[in-house]
Amino acid sequence: MLQSPSIALVLADAVLLAHVAVVVFVVAGLALIIVGNLVRWRWVDDVRLRVAHMAAIGIVVGESWLGIVCPLTTLEQWLRTRAGNASYGGGFVEHWVQRWLFFDAPGWVFIAAYSAFGSLV
Repeated sequence: MLQSPSIALVLADAVLLAHVAVVVFVVAGLALIIVGNLVRWRWVDDVRLRVAHMAAIGIVVGESWLGIVCPLTTLEQWLRTRAGNASYGGGFVEHWVQRWLFFDAPGWVFIAAYSAFGSLV
């Protein structure tokens, strides 16, 4: 199945989009929970939402403290390598979504940011 570079590239783009969806869930989830409690939306207090949200940011914080690269990043990079495209410089999806999601900074910046956000959650 992954013999075709185009299939591997499509799968890499799908993993990147899933990664963005997780980020949006974590960030927007906190905002929705705060706003939802202020305006009395009952659905923001659903235990399944709260557990999923806490687990998602908990994993991010844990990975950053342990120095673990996110498995979604690892999978995406592996798929891009299988496609013969080790960089993000290719198509529209990976170029723009990657620019929005990833940026260069010292490791301590991410640890501090994830920890602070995790504390808010």
